Amino acid sequence: MKLRNILLCGIAGGLTVGLLLSAGAGAGVVPPGSDGKTGIANPARWPAFAAPKLADAATEDRITVLLSRMSVEQKVGQMIQADLPSIKPSDLREYPLGSVLAGGDSAPFGAPDRSAVGPWVETARALRAVALEQRPGHEPIPLIFGIDAVHGNSNVVGATLFPHNIGLGAANDPDLIRRIGAATAVETAAAGMDWAFAPTLAVPRDDRWGRTYEGYSEDPDLVRRYAGAMVEGLQGVYSLGNNDSAVQKGRVAASAKHFLGDGGTTGGIDQGDTVVSEDELVRIHAAGYPPAIQAGAMTVMVSFSSWQGVKMHGNGTLLQGVLKDRWGFDGFVISDWNGHAQVPGCKEDDCVAAVLAGIDMLMTPYDWKALFKTMVAQVKAGTIPTARLDDAVRRILRVKFRLGLFEAARPLEGRAELLGNADHRALAREAAAKSLVLLKNQGNVLPLKGNARVMVAGSGADDIGRQSGGWSLSWQGTGNKNSDFPNGQSIFAGVQETLAAQGGAAVLSVDGSAQDKVDAAIVVFGETPYAEGQGDIPTLEYQPGDKSDLALLKKLRARGIPVVAVFLSGRPLWVNPEINASDAFVAAWLPGSEGGAVADVLIGDKDGKPRRDFQGRLSFSWPNNAAQAVLNKDQPGYAPLFPLGYGLDYAGTSKPVAALARPLSEQSGVSPAAANTDTWFVRGRNPAPWTFALRHGAVQVPVGNDGSIVTAGEALSLRPVDAGGLQGAGRALSWTGKGDAALIVTGGPALNLDRLSLGNALLIDYRVDQAPAGIVRVAIGQGAALDLTPTLRTAPIGQWQSVKLRLSCFKQAGASLTSVETPFSLATGAPAGLSVATVRIVSDVSDAICPAAVQQP
Repeated sequence: MKLRNILLCGIAGGLTVGLLLSAGAGAGVVPPGSDGKTGIANPARWPAFAAPKLADAATEDRITVLLSRMSVEQKVGQMIQADLPSIKPSDLREYPLGSVLAGGDSAPFGAPDRSAVGPWVETARALRAVALEQRPGHEPIPLIFGIDAVHGNSNVVGATLFPHNIGLGAANDPDLIRRIGAATAVETAAAGMDWAFAPTLAVPRDDRWGRTYEGYSEDPDLVRRYAGAMVEGLQGVYSLGNNDSAVQKGRVAASAKHFLGDGGTTGGIDQGDTVVSEDELVRIHAAGYPPAIQAGAMTVMVSFSSWQGVKMHGNGTLLQGVLKDRWGFDGFVISDWNGHAQVPGCKEDDCVAAVLAGIDMLMTPYDWKALFKTMVAQVKAGTIPTARLDDAVRRILRVKFRLGLFEAARPLEGRAELLGNADHRALAREAAAKSLVLLKNQGNVLPLKGNARVMVAGSGADDIGRQSGGWSLSWQGTGNKNSDFPNGQSIFAGVQETLAAQGGAAVLSVDGSAQDKVDAAIVVFGETPYAEGQGDIPTLEYQPGDKSDLALLKKLRARGIPVVAVFLSGRPLWVNPEINASDAFVAAWLPGSEGGAVADVLIGDKDGKPRRDFQGRLSFSWPNNAAQAVLNKDQPGYAPLFPLGYGLDYAGTSKPVAALARPLSEQSGVSPAAANTDTWFVRGRNPAPWTFALRHGAVQVPVGNDGSIVTAGEALSLRPVDAGGLQGAGRALSWTGKGDAALIVTGGPALNLDRLSLGNALLIDYRVDQAPAGIVRVAIGQGAALDLTPTLRTAPIGQWQSVKLRLSCFKQAGASLTSVETPFSLATGAPAGLSVATVRIVSDVSDAICPAAVQQP
């Protein structure tokens, strides 16, 4: 077959030119050029440099000998990584895997997900012991244990949680990044892990993307300066002849991710398509990879996303042609979570295309046994060439030798006192303080005097999990309580401690209802935790349809209290109304476990002189309206509210933007339909574009926001009712049993809720007024519903309750979530009395339930 025909077949199958391998060490054949519109790269357009070698000649000889002793089964096993819940140590005797990971919601063996060092170390040792057993036909090879230590070893209780990358970008301090990497490495190695899936080198271009906070900046130059620093922190400063990169020295392998273009997807959609020219891919999205590789990065993780329609997991001209051949990267390439299965023609347990494209290790959390058997057969049949197999395994073994995994001693492992130690906490506090960006300081309300009496309000005031964000003890960062962070401090606790030391006092009043006389209020609010996929949003408007935080700011200000807003977020958001309602406004990002850093900067001494100045400057441009999702300094028509690099300080080195001289516009610039896709009823209203309706047979009666009484024949009636202390904030429903009838949500665009089904829930605040006499069904879309009857029958009459129903349960019941026109339905054909106060999607599924399925009549 001619080269051109092979290329076309490969592209059509999603294989790209990675299918074309020489008989050598897996070198890819690449086309002589590309037009930047096909997803096929031209390596000649990429910067050339000499990547450092990770192993010397003597080690390469050891690897050669080891390869000669390994069976096909052992070699294939090295290329597969399983997630902890799907494996047990004894499995390794039949399936000699090379790696395990602990996914964001995975737990150590026999222990809860939120576990301290002990169970993690026991798990690592149990797996390692079987992998290193001396038994016939088995070559002992250590596993490499990976974890998402993306802002500290954040899946382990007691670890230090540093600010997320977006905050670190605002600090603009590469040496700080290096020190954070080193501290993270120590806390990761102490817990028995060898490999941190960090740093993220994305250059986010659309702030609607739910992983924006994992990027340091929209500015590729800042990402470039940080990339090598973080790798050096995690792995040690590169030198071929030393062992500073070994776990014995408190180092772990870094993983530069996600290769390539994950921050440039159209619409900010996670795992989407980055439709940019090759020149832009090189100039912007690849900026961090050369310095990371030159610093000695041992692994590179592939992006779920595509470039010009070609999935990165199958793009051989980038993985093989650029990363390995052009740049000379000799570590190994790992897929993301089942990412290989997204390559056309592939599935979780079968993807030759990804292997031939240059992926050396397949992260296959659940279907790894089937993948193992499939790959062994493919190697023996020649579908996966022996040269490609040996190249992948050599790369993996090279990293294991470099890390010292073949050495028995691990002097740091199990030392619980290293997690959250005083030095690391001080570093995290320094980092959080440096990351704070002062956007407004009207009347120089800041700094507050050290002997002041201060109210601390807002939903994030005393919540370490909230200030830490996603990837904190759980994948989405949800379900956490302060006691889960024994070495952490909430923002309120930090303010309280700081004021008490100077004769002041702090009053905690989350809802701002305390009537104490205070000198000022610090209101901490912002986004609730989220991670990939579930963090994607349609516009940059903060709290569309639910302006409860704005109401709190206005309430306090109406009492004549100076208001300092501390905004927690994983991205810049349109908060003009909240800025207008505050005297001072601080972008705190996601500062991590050291909330006292906020007090360090906001609270001065007794005379009101600063104890620490603001150093943070925006590493992302701040929008003028909610439609400015794509807002980057290097683009035409750049018109932000606060530009890249903006930030005020007490020293007066920078001046407020002219827009702050008057109230900011409170016109969001987006339609309600575009802004609100997950909040259907809250605080007595259906936020646009959604409305309630009563449905009885073929009749559908609309329900307005005016509090009117509405009936659907003789079957169902609705009237306003008080809820949560607010007049008319709920709706009381009364079913008579004269026919099946439902309360539904309608009026908006068809929603794709399928992408949210894995980690979100439907929240209903309800009250049982009359116990249901028959089955009560709750549904999303058409078809199958869930049986809410057992929950309602055990609830006390007349008391408000909350229930969360996992979206995945609706899908498992048979509901289609891809195009939902009726996102909520509550129905029965029997007498019942129920009131509802909230109907919305939430990301915290820690206490969500999964009722039995029931068919619609």
